[in-house]
Formats: sequence, structure tokens, C-alpha cells
Amino acid sequence: MRENLHRFFRAARGAGVRLSPAESIDAMRAVSKVGFSDRTVLRDTFLLTLAKTQDEKKALGDCFDLFFDQPEPSQPPEDSETDKSDTPESGAASDTPGDADGGDQAQDLGQLAQMLLSQDRNAMAAAIANASNAAYLSDIRYFTQRGIFSGRILDQMGIQRLRDDLDALTATNPALAERLQAALDGLRDTVRETVSQALMLYGREEAENLRNEILRNAPLSRIEPRQVEQMRLLIRQIARRLRERYSKPRKRQRRGHLDVRRTIRRNAAWGGVPFLTAWKRRHRDKPKIIALCDVSGSVARVSDFFLLLIHSLHEVVSDVRSFAFSGHLIEVSDILESKSPEEAMAEIMSKVGFGSSDYGNSFADFEHEWMNAITPQTTVIILGDARSNNLDPRADILRRIGERSKRLVWLNPEGRMAWGWGDSEMPRYLTFCTVVRQCATAQQLERAVSDIVASYQ
Repeated sequence: MRENLHRFFRAARGAGVRLSPAESIDAMRAVSKVGFSDRTVLRDTFLLTLAKTQDEKKALGDCFDLFFDQPEPSQPPEDSETDKSDTPESGAASDTPGDADGGDQAQDLGQLAQMLLSQDRNAMAAAIANASNAAYLSDIRYFTQRGIFSGRILDQMGIQRLRDDLDALTATNPALAERLQAALDGLRDTVRETVSQALMLYGREEAENLRNEILRNAPLSRIEPRQVEQMRLLIRQIARRLRERYSKPRKRQRRGHLDVRRTIRRNAAWGGVPFLTAWKRRHRDKPKIIALCDVSGSVARVSDFFLLLIHSLHEVVSDVRSFAFSGHLIEVSDILESKSPEEAMAEIMSKVGFGSSDYGNSFADFEHEWMNAITPQTTVIILGDARSNNLDPRADILRRIGERSKRLVWLNPEGRMAWGWGDSEMPRYLTFCTVVRQCATAQQLERAVSDIVASYQ
């Protein structure tokens, strides 16, 4: 039963339940107290010990129902003539020597054939469960493996001996062979259903990882409408990973490095034995980020995900201010913090979105209203394609922003081959930037933001 619990925990993780080893141990201790006899109590026990949110409770409940709902073996189709010829109560059946021989033949069949002819559902369910364990069905990950695992389960149950029995019965007792073939067809259906259920349990995590990996490397500007919500979930997962990575300072970082000279001086009275230690503590700037996002038509989708990621990092970056622009610039921090992502982006787009880009005028708006917000501890991030429609780019303002800030980072969703072509002012702007990166995918966006946050650690 412990092995079944481990498989259930693996299936729960695949369903999206965040489950640590310590929580698994707590759940196993709770289960040892309540037992397995009452499924309702067992289900409530898992919900209380493992689920942390309402979404996780729903996912865990569905996973529990699927995991403990074993499919029953399918019944073979009934045939009235076959039943009459094989039933002991039938006078014709008892008088014919062929049927008496059929009874003797049934005793000579293999275990699987006898189990199928007896139609013992409990025995069949137990045999399928044992064969599934022997075939390592919990290792299934992809839908293309369904045939492989179905074959393994049938092999473990003795399908080869059953084929030999069918060949022998076909020549000597066609009626009994027909019954056995019908039962075998029902067994195949049950095994396929068992494998499909296992794929739903154990393959979801791998399928989700594969889908996320494809999304992580897909251009953000070409995300289809049906993929937008999936991408937002992926961005939230990226933000959670960054929070877990950088919101917990390491003990060594808090304590610093050993100061050998001060340690020796402090312990001179004890002959240099280091009873007291001294540490070098390095001052770390408090994270402060100002983000300027181009929300014109060409890069609006990328800015949507970028702003969502930045404002999901409040545990790591306590001071973050966001601005959006196309023809002119406005601050959107309050909008993003007080509304859902969909409502926030709709309001931002209604105010400044989908216009023609004017980087020079937008930089001038920022210098006039918010230049004093930049300090030597501030990282300024600009997300845009640097296409200013042949208007004055005002690179002089960008130079002053770079001089006042700790770092000036430019994230461009266009490929490097396009920089400098047409109305692109990227070659002129990158002269004043500390870091310039292409940022067209979620993976590139995660790396860029991770490096920015890591610079404060």
C-alpha cells in the first residue's frame, strides 16, 4: 500500500499539486491513523494534509477519484445458443459427449483462460492490477506508449498461453473457443482503459512540461489567442520560481565572509584561539526597478507578459514602478496592482496602446515627470523594438537615464539582424545601455529578469 501511496503522490504532482517530501510523510502518517476502509475519509485526509489552495483541492480531488476508480473487466457479449449448449442444466448439453469433453478441456486450460471463462470480476481486477505493477505502468508518460504498456500487461497475465489454448479449442470445441475469444476481447478493452487511465494520471506532468517547453521557446508576439491563458500561467510559474530562488537570502550571504585579521585581533587574549569570529559584511542594494514598456501594436503582446512577470515579483523586488508608452508615456503601476491582468492590459491599451511609437516624445515625458525617481540603486528596464517611425529618438535623454541609474537594460523582442534597418534606432540607443538583449520568448524573458534580480543578491 505504501507503493500505491507513492504513485498517488506522483500523480498528484502531475495534476499541479505542490507536494514536498515532508508533506508526503505527514499525509502517510495521517493515512496510517484513518486507514483505507472509508474512501470518503481517506479523500478528506488527503485534501487536509496536501492541498494548500482551492485550485489544488479541486485538482487533488479529481486526481483521487481517478486514481482509486479502477475499471471493471468488460463482460463478453451473451449468446443464447452458446449458453444453452454449455449450461449443465440443459438436457442436450448433459447428454452429448462433446460437451463433457469441453468440461474436461476447460480444466486443462491455462490460468488466464479459466479466469476469463469463470467471469470472476474480482479475480480479473486483481490480476490486471498485479500485471500493471509488474509492467511498471506508473512509468507511462506519452500517449504513444499506450500500445507498449497494453502489450506488457497482457504478457504478464499470460496472453501467449491463452493464444495456444484458443488454437487448441478452435479445432476441438469451437463453441468454447468462441466464448473464450469474446472474453479475451473484453479483457483487451479493460486493459486499454486501465492504460488510458494511467496515462491521465502519470502522463499529465510530462505532457504539461512538453507543452510549457514549446511555449517557453515560442515567439511571444505570435502566440495564438487560445494559448494566451496558458502563457499567462507559464509566466506566473516563472515568477514563482524566481521568488523561490531570490526571496530567501542564503545564510552565508547574510553572515558574509570570515575576516581573518579582525578575528585574530579579537582573540589575542586567548593566544589566537578563535573563540570569537568577525565577518565581512558586504552591503547589498535594496532592489529597485523602473520598467518602461512599449505597448504599440508591434510589441503589445510581449509587453503584456513582461509587465505581468515584473509585477509578480513583489516579494523579491519591493520597489517596482511600471510605465507604458506608444506616442506618449504614462505610469501604470497602480493599474497593474489593483486589477486582474486582463482588465489592467485592457485599460492600458485603451489609454496608450496600439499607437505609433514615438520614443523621443515618451522619453521626454519621463524626464519631465519622473526622472527624479531614478537613483544610483535603480535598474531601468526598457522593453521595445526601438522603432520610432523616423522621429527624433532623443538619445540624449537615454544617456542621462543611464548616467543616473545603476544599470540600464534594453530588452528588444526583434532579432539582432533587424536592428538598425528601416526606422530602428537600436544601434544609437545601445551605446548608452549597460545590457542589451534580444527578448522574444518566455525563456529569454525569464533569463533577463533573473539576471537583473540576481545583481542585487
